[in-house]
Amino acid sequence: MISDSANLIFEAAIKDYHVHDEIDFPIQNPYPPERIEHLLYLKCWIDTVQWHMEDEVRDPNIAPEMALQWKRRIDKSNQERTDTVEYIDSYFLNKYDNIIPKPDATINTESLAWAIDRLSILALKIYHMKLETLREDADQAHLDACKTKLAVLMEQQKDLSTSIDELLNDIIEGKKIMKVYKQMKMYNDPSLNPVLYSSK
Repeated sequence: MISDSANLIFEAAIKDYHVHDEIDFPIQNPYPPERIEHLLYLKCWIDTVQWHMEDEVRDPNIAPEMALQWKRRIDKSNQERTDTVEYIDSYFLNKYDNIIPKPDATINTESLAWAIDRLSILALKIYHMKLETLREDADQAHLDACKTKLAVLMEQQKDLSTSIDELLNDIIEGKKIMKVYKQMKMYNDPSLNPVLYSSK
């Protein structure tokens, strides 16, 4: 099951990041570049780093100049995240390029990799919500509320994992057409963002 492997890798990446808990600590991906596990680990590492960038930029006392720096780093991270999702889709597209879809095959609302992207984010939410349930400086109402939220997140993880495995199985059986679209984010492209190309 791809979801079992992905969830274990996401959990490991999040745990590895929090050994040092430093945004700029270099990734030490334990998987060879040609393997899907490498991309899954990279994907979750990017998400984890960005999670902490998002925390930093929400500091109510942050200086405007620093906020702008974080915003630009987050934009760059978002592009890396999107690129990695597309690499994951390309991996599966190449792996199953010999599959001939059945005549009644349908297209899914999102690609396999974008569903995996949501699974990575869920792993982060679960990790941090678990921490909230263990806070010694929080009152019981906060702890109880976070335990309720954690239960919902765990259910979401289970459901999404099942859906991902079913989607992959449907692709393998030719019931789903695997189609990948590039995101084509225009605001990062100097030739497509009017503010950027007008400033030249």
